[in-house]
Amino acid sequence: MTRGETRMVPEVETTSYYGRPIVKAPVWAATDIAGYIFLGGLAGASSLLAAGAQATGRPALARVGKVAALGGISLSAVALVHDLGRPERFANMLRVFKPTSPMSMGSWLLAAYGPAAGLAAITDVSGLLPRVGRTATAGAALLGPAVATYTAVLFADTAVPAWHEGHRELPFVFAGSAASAASGLALLATPPGQAGPARRTAIGGAVVELAAARRMRARMGVVAETYRRGRAGRLIRAAEVLTAAGALGAAVSGARTVGPTARRITAAAAGAALLAGSVCTRFGVFAAGMASARDPRYTVIPQRERLAART
Repeated sequence: MTRGETRMVPEVETTSYYGRPIVKAPVWAATDIAGYIFLGGLAGASSLLAAGAQATGRPALARVGKVAALGGISLSAVALVHDLGRPERFANMLRVFKPTSPMSMGSWLLAAYGPAAGLAAITDVSGLLPRVGRTATAGAALLGPAVATYTAVLFADTAVPAWHEGHRELPFVFAGSAASAASGLALLATPPGQAGPARRTAIGGAVVELAAARRMRARMGVVAETYRRGRAGRLIRAAEVLTAAGALGAAVSGARTVGPTARRITAAAAGAALLAGSVCTRFGVFAAGMASARDPRYTVIPQRERLAART
């Protein structure tokens, strides 16, 4: 259309029959499920951090990681059961072992990881059965990455546009967010002299999370709007600021030119920022998915684009 001409045909409006959503949004509660994926990520990454600390002779960092893993997975299970409504519903999911189902595999993963994380923490705190504790720590560390990221696969396996369209990058976003959360808690609770691995994990996790999230939104086309608008947009922007600030604080807290008191304060502030950023990331992803399910255009437009690309 040239300058001065008037558009005679209005823009096409994407609607659905009777104005109802094309995709039915999950009936999950934000506090339960977004909290569940945050706490699970915190637990899984904490187990990995604890195993590394134990192997390198950092007992204080190892204990923080083990206790965080037990606390995180326990609260995560509480949130999941609360959303399910009755505890026996989780037990019912263990009646089937289906490798093609992220929900089935996730249930079995939690059933194996929880006891290992619990045994690792209890033996460390009590000082009993050290060999059993080391074996449990190694087992929890092996399962930890899957615990931290399987919920991304679970989300991407749905028809919710904001989750399904990000299936390539979402596991990396969750992995980076989990590493940021675990290292943030470690920075809060570990003496600076033993927190070196936590500082490095914080920086690496932040880089992975922020880079993967930006790549995901750049590739998603119109669906990326759900990550920039409304409640999801506010949470994602807050997550980016907090995560970047936390990573910078972690780097500064390890500088030799900084005094002991300043290092401790900086590490605590960085840890709090990283934890808050991880929470905002998980709740922001959840909110974006719900928003995309309610608006038909985020289902219809990508389908038309894929059809046009094939033809």
